[in-house]
Amino acid sequence: MLHDVNAGVAVVGCGSAAPAVCLDNEALSQMVETSDEWISSRTGIRKRRLASSEDSLRSLSVQACQNALAMAGVEAADVDLILLATSTPDDLFGTASRIQFELGATKAVAFDLTAACSGFVFGLVTASQFIRTGAYKTVLLIGADVLSRWTDWSDRRTCVLFGDGAGAVVLQATEGSDRLLGFELRSDGSLNSSLNLAFQGETRSLVDGKTVTQGNFQPITMNGQEIYRFAVRRVPEVIEKALFRADRTVEQVDWLLLHQANQRILDAVGDRLSIPSHKIISNMAEYGNTSAASIPLALDEWVRTGKIQSGDTIAAAGFGAGLTWGAVIFQWGR
Repeated sequence: MLHDVNAGVAVVGCGSAAPAVCLDNEALSQMVETSDEWISSRTGIRKRRLASSEDSLRSLSVQACQNALAMAGVEAADVDLILLATSTPDDLFGTASRIQFELGATKAVAFDLTAACSGFVFGLVTASQFIRTGAYKTVLLIGADVLSRWTDWSDRRTCVLFGDGAGAVVLQATEGSDRLLGFELRSDGSLNSSLNLAFQGETRSLVDGKTVTQGNFQPITMNGQEIYRFAVRRVPEVIEKALFRADRTVEQVDWLLLHQANQRILDAVGDRLSIPSHKIISNMAEYGNTSAASIPLALDEWVRTGKIQSGDTIAAAGFGAGLTWGAVIFQWGR
């Protein structure tokens, strides 16, 4: 059913969830040759949450959604669309529909969206198009990942980085001013090998010379230096382009909300944009890199602690595997 075409978009609620199990740097140093000082000085990460056998991407996502719906004052039955941004679904065929069922969002269509650490930003832009065209009025967007499933815990270059979690936001059509001000999305497949969670298979003969390839996905591999150089060069550019489209200046940004990958990247992007450190949102010290969950996890914390106020202008940017990157400028609240 079509609603008003050219409706505005507002982000009216947020929620998050993280597993109870916490692995700090000291405990990690008992597994691989590293130390709290080495990890924290190079990444800014001190702890990460890990999904236990009792947790799932679905259970974390449902909890985050329930918290977001409660803040927004929206019933699950009134949600029209559920988007799940993830690279680590419980089921490769998709997990969003199971979340829809468990929430009781009986009229919502649900599907997964994969853009790795950029997933939440890509999802925010995707959700806004459904609202602006009048297709849907209320959208639930989830960013969630359980990277511990695909981390090589013997590789000290990568195992120090990743954690598990989920975050969600409620977007609604508004007849007033449009709160999603501008965006810019980019992809570059030539750099795909810099960060992978790749399928590896072996040839299996079936009959009469016909073969298939069967196997499994392998643990995460990453060229950290290449990703750092990519992020500090491309992320400021994409934020500036999004600000141009939003007709806003850097000085009008209240909060810089980047994918929580590495504190050095956050600091470098802030420096290049001349955004002071007190405007840069960071909680990676407690959660590590949670991929598509990192931006909504940090957003939820800053909103619930009263730091982000209604009407604040947020420049959010994601970047990661693909490689993909993008930025969206929006104002918080109705």
